Amino acid sequence: MNKRGWLISVYRFFWPGLLLILVILPGKEVSGSEALTPKEILDRVDDLFRGRSSHGNMTMVIKTAHWQRTLSLEFWSEGKEKSLIRILAPKKEKGTATLRVDNDIWNYLPKVNRVIKLPSSMMSASWMGSHFTNDDLVKESRMAEDYTFKVTFNGKRNGRDIVEITCHPKPEAAVVWGKVVITVRKEDYLPLFSRYYDEDLNLARTMYFSDIGPLGDRILPRRMSVVPEDKPGEKTEVIYEKMSFNLVLPRDTFSIRTLMRR
Repeated sequence: MNKRGWLISVYRFFWPGLLLILVILPGKEVSGSEALTPKEILDRVDDLFRGRSSHGNMTMVIKTAHWQRTLSLEFWSEGKEKSLIRILAPKKEKGTATLRVDNDIWNYLPKVNRVIKLPSSMMSASWMGSHFTNDDLVKESRMAEDYTFKVTFNGKRNGRDIVEITCHPKPEAAVVWGKVVITVRKEDYLPLFSRYYDEDLNLARTMYFSDIGPLGDRILPRRMSVVPEDKPGEKTEVIYEKMSFNLVLPRDTFSIRTLMRR
């Protein structure tokens, strides 16, 4: 493969490194078991891992019918518009990083010492090789804003008290799903799983949240898996190893210079 071809392949592979944004954007903390409205429950799920800032490490495992890939990642975020993710392993990708500031996104490719700015149009595409969508990656949409919703189940199912909220997209909303069903634990509104349906209302994928326990100073799901309905045996899994919230980050954390730091 020539240099240009290699760049294109790496570019295609890593732009979804924005997946990290999915888990590091800051927001409201999970707290207690006060009664919440359906809108508040959806906002809590959308903001699950958010805080004023964050820093942590996680592992991503992608399993397909033909290959499996494991990435060790370190990430930082500040506010809702700044995030940085860097690959620590495997060795051949070490130092590859993705930076997002507002709507601008850059990838750094250490092998060729090159920074590539991604076009905003790619925000609506899917991540090659993984089972996450771009909407997962950047979280530009919000359930309570882009969908109409109502509680469709509240009670005990399979021995567990749950609340189920069914969401249908608003006509003007730029979203890819025909329906989304969110299921949370009733005692603390932490998500158990979310089912995503296509425009024909066929189940397309399920996102599972598990291993609920301490993560930083919070109680959160420490493992998240996306399982496609049409690809038996395949999934993409994210395991949060450690995470800190609301810390003071160096001023130049979200800069091109830091992006290129190996």
